Amino acid sequence: MAFASIALGCHSAPTLTPQQAEGKHVYDVGCAHCHEQNDLRLKKVPPDLHGLFDRSTLPEGGPATDAEVEHVVLTGKGLMPSFAYQITQEQLDALVAYLHMGLGDEKRQLGE
Repeated sequence: MAFASIALGCHSAPTLTPQQAEGKHVYDVGCAHCHEQNDLRLKKVPPDLHGLFDRSTLPEGGPATDAEVEHVVLTGKGLMPSFAYQITQEQLDALVAYLHMGLGDEKRQLGE
């Protein structure tokens, strides 16, 4: 019985759909360097994207919608460059699907 209570206290990693898994890869390779680790040592730290769609507006003030996120990724905003020539529509759709997960809950559950 002790095992059951221990098992209930553990969080399992969220199950990602194939699209979300691709979005996680796109995020880890193309976004996390600035939006999480800031290993480029940018003077102005880019906004945190955790819970992006839990808010009504994006950090720059636009509406928190799929279309606006796609627009920002494709055209850039402020110091963020355009990724229009570096990302396919399929990758962009996957990234948006992954961002809808909230990032924060997934990372906490994975122990990161």
